[in-house]
Amino acid sequence: MRTGMNGERDAASNPAVIVISSHVVRGAVGNRAAVFALESLGFPVWAVPTVTLPWHPGHGRATRLVPDASGFASLINDLAHAPWLGEVGAIMTGYLGSASQAAPIAMLVKALKSINPDAIYLCDPVIGDGTGLYVPEATAAAIRDQLMPLADIATPNRFELGWLTGHELADNNAIVEAALQLAAPTVVATSAHAMMTGSTGNLLVKSSETIMAEHRTVDGPTNGLGDLTSALFLAHCLSGDSGEKALRQTTAAVFEVMARASKRGANELMLAADASSMVHPMAMVQMRKLFRPKAKEPA
Repeated sequence: MRTGMNGERDAASNPAVIVISSHVVRGAVGNRAAVFALESLGFPVWAVPTVTLPWHPGHGRATRLVPDASGFASLINDLAHAPWLGEVGAIMTGYLGSASQAAPIAMLVKALKSINPDAIYLCDPVIGDGTGLYVPEATAAAIRDQLMPLADIATPNRFELGWLTGHELADNNAIVEAALQLAAPTVVATSAHAMMTGSTGNLLVKSSETIMAEHRTVDGPTNGLGDLTSALFLAHCLSGDSGEKALRQTTAAVFEVMARASKRGANELMLAADASSMVHPMAMVQMRKLFRPKAKEPA
C-alpha cells in the first residue's frame, strides 16, 4: 500500500477483502462488524452472507435464513471467475450456515491464490465457546478439515483452538503448542489465559515469536468481538504492520469499543459511534513477549 507525502496511508491503493460470514439485521456481529471495521480502515469489501438473522441468537429465538447449497456454491463460483478478482488481496471467513459452504469457499481461496499468491486467507473458525459447540459438529469438522489447512492467519478462541487440535488448554504454554500444530503460520488465540488479575488477552503465535496483549476485563456486550478482532488484525496485516503492532492496535481498539459500549449500557457494540476507536485507538494494553522452551532435538 502506498503512503502519501505526509506519511498517511493511501486508502485508494488498498486491496479489496472478501468477507464471508453471517449477517444480522440489527447488531454488530459477523459481517456487520467485519465489513464496518475493514471499510473504516480504508479497505473495500465484498460481503457474502452465509446466513441471515434478525439479530444475534443470544438475544432470543430468531428466524434463520440459510442460502440453499447449490445457490451458495453458484454465487461463490461467480466470484471465483469474476473479472475483478484481481482487486482482492484477502479473504476472511467466519460463521458458516452449513457444512456444505466450506467446499465452495475453499475453491474460492484457491482461485484467488492462483492469480495472487500473496493474497491472505484469514479463517476465523466460529464454532463455539466455553459452553461447547454452537454449530453442528459437521459444520465444525468442515471448517477444520477444509478451510483451516488453507489459512495464512487463524483466529480461534481458546475453546475453538482446543476443539480443532483435540487438546486441553490449561495454560498459555498449551495454547502455544496447540497453535503451532495448525497449518496457519500466524495464529491469534483470543481469550487466552490472563497473566494479570482481572484481565483477558490475545496471544499471537508464530514460529518465531509469541506475544501476549492484555487488557482489563469489562462487563459489556461481547457478541461480535471475535469478528471485530479478526477484521482489524487482517486490516493491519494488509497495511504492512508487524505482527506485534497489529496485535497491539487490534487489542486496544476492541477493548476501547467494548468499554465504550459498556459505559453506555448498550447490549450491542456501537461501531458507528466508535469508529474513531478502530482507526486511532487510545486505550493502553499490556504487551509482553513470552518465551517458550526450544523443541528437543530428535534422538
